[in-house]
Amino acid sequence: MTTYDYVVVGAGSAGCVLAARLSEDPDVRVALIEAGGPDTAQEIHVPAAFPQLFKSELDWDLDSEPEPGAGGRRTYLPRGKVFGGSSSINAMIYIRGNRADYDGWAAAGAEGWSYADVLPYFRRSEDNERGEDEFHSAGGPLTVSDSRSNHPLVTAFVRAAEQAGHRRNEDFNGKTQAGVGRYQLTQRGGMRCSAAVAYLHPALERPNLTVFPSARAHRVVIEGGRATGVEVERGGAVEVIRADREVILSAGAYESPKLLMLSGIGPAAALSAFGIEVVRDLPVGQGLQDHYMTVLNFRTGVESLMSAQSPENVALLRDAGRGPLTSNIGEAGGFLHSRGGLDAPDVQLHMAPVLFHQEGLGPVTEHGLALGPSVVAPTSRGQVTLRSPLPDAAPRIVHNYLTTAEDRACIVGGLRMALEIAAQDALAEVVTGPFEVPDTDSDADLLAFAQRVGMTLYHPTSTCAIGSVVDHELRVLDVAGLRVVDASVFPSVPRGNTNAPVIMAAEKAADLIGS
Repeated sequence: MTTYDYVVVGAGSAGCVLAARLSEDPDVRVALIEAGGPDTAQEIHVPAAFPQLFKSELDWDLDSEPEPGAGGRRTYLPRGKVFGGSSSINAMIYIRGNRADYDGWAAAGAEGWSYADVLPYFRRSEDNERGEDEFHSAGGPLTVSDSRSNHPLVTAFVRAAEQAGHRRNEDFNGKTQAGVGRYQLTQRGGMRCSAAVAYLHPALERPNLTVFPSARAHRVVIEGGRATGVEVERGGAVEVIRADREVILSAGAYESPKLLMLSGIGPAAALSAFGIEVVRDLPVGQGLQDHYMTVLNFRTGVESLMSAQSPENVALLRDAGRGPLTSNIGEAGGFLHSRGGLDAPDVQLHMAPVLFHQEGLGPVTEHGLALGPSVVAPTSRGQVTLRSPLPDAAPRIVHNYLTTAEDRACIVGGLRMALEIAAQDALAEVVTGPFEVPDTDSDADLLAFAQRVGMTLYHPTSTCAIGSVVDHELRVLDVAGLRVVDASVFPSVPRGNTNAPVIMAAEKAADLIGS
């Protein structure tokens, strides 16, 4: 039985940061457990290829239960099962969220998580090619760069959004979030800079860091009210990897609550129904939030990313780190207000210079473009529960998308704004017709369309939230030696793509653990 100081479960964005930061101390022994394997697939590193990873062996390939607010559909939920986790299969958009998100957390009791508290950790992680200023820094592990694709359809979108009355924003992570523009990306030289590339790879040669790939965590071992290790299966054998100091779950907003519940930490009645001995009665898995996106698709006569994999573009990527293959698909977008009187945006818009339909799984057989508004400050809450006490069973996931009047009004407003942008001259000049859009712009048709074709924006959070499952230092309540560090601890989903906030949280957690 092998023993370490810290055992980290999950080599995703948070786990890579923790493995790297904790192992900086040569006297600390760190074990990192990952169900997937090394991030060697070419499709990971070539940015425009990431949709090819969906439903591959590098994807957990989860599905929700029938979603009551989305016509009873099951929604596809891709999550990375590989070094880097979902940062190895995502769209690489670098967004931190809104100042109001973190100040709201702190005001509700999450001590130490205000915007002023977390900004230093965003900056510590960052190596922004634009250099340092009040909000950004250079020299951190995570490379943040401008797009090296700059597709002409994206230029047309930004012009159209300005024509529709939205102001241009050159930095969504700066003084203000509202506006439209191109996204900055976690790319280095035109290639993906995942958490594995940024944090884990440089640390792999350290003798005090041991990585266990292809190792599936079954449960946390808890003895006398203290987490003492993790039961894992690898190579067909089950073993316990012991932790002298702490076990840290960084398996994500779906898997971390599942592991806690399998370990006896969760809603007592639900655990007892599966014959699981209750260690602590906590609302694990409750409070799930995600961003729900509904994509409008249009045909165009302009060459889209459908033809990105030409020999010329392959050479451009190889020789200059530029061109269509460096596209992250969702190259541009913005943060908008669906109605007046809001303190912060409630809609995020993504624009892709290619068709993106059927939850990103639909075939691309003609040139097109996509506009996807999302509910970026949802009021709906869902849950993650056990399907079975068997560790290889997927959890039951219900997000309850669009089950509140506020969220329904938000997606209707977001779709109407996206249609208004598409009707402006700059886009009308390149759009040749609809590919998949609502029947009309009436509220009823917009909502019906959203319920019919809407999808996850891949940002699940809040299933082990600060204040209900963990304390403000991310320690599981009333269980010694156990923390959760990933998006599940967020009290609510931030306004924007969640990879940067997860990395920030792990940077902060590394300080909390080492203090």
